[in-house]
Amino acid sequence: MKEIARKTKETDIKVKLDVYGTGKSKIDTGVGFFDHMLEAFAKHSLVDLEISCKGDTHIDFHHSVEDTGIVIGKTLNKDIFPVSGIERFANARAILDEAMVECVIDVSNRPFLHFELDIEGKVGDFDVELVEEFFRAICFNAGFSMHLTMIRGKNKHHIIESAFKALALAFRQAISKNDRISTPSTKGVL
Repeated sequence: MKEIARKTKETDIKVKLDVYGTGKSKIDTGVGFFDHMLEAFAKHSLVDLEISCKGDTHIDFHHSVEDTGIVIGKTLNKDIFPVSGIERFANARAILDEAMVECVIDVSNRPFLHFELDIEGKVGDFDVELVEEFFRAICFNAGFSMHLTMIRGKNKHHIIESAFKALALAFRQAISKNDRISTPSTKGVL
């Protein structure tokens, strides 16, 4: 299990993860809906994930959500790179009732995010604009290139949960071991 901690004036976060786990999770960010999404990610990616976050949630959830993404991303990067013997590219679609989201990922060490989810407002007390902030923090700190696209959906909870599950499935495929692959790049290094 890899572990990274990060403490700022706004948050105090500890993340432990194992990318080749079984999907166990123990998550407490102080943001209930976000915890639920991270549990779904862990379960469907088969990543073992422990997160403790104490943040300035009395202001809003922004720092807790974005900083958690930063620390998860850094921990993923530490656990994956240098890349060798994995598929690298993957795509997956996940559905929850009427909602469908696709995630295409490249474990490339070239961070990029294309985010196309048509969501506004809140789910409970959670500002849905934080979803993009979280995924951007993951991509730019893990070194992933990712396109996250809503195919259809109306219910914001369903759309967001489909996005987290689509990432989980695509990530699980992208880091799948393949003995026929050494470094999955024509450059010879990622």
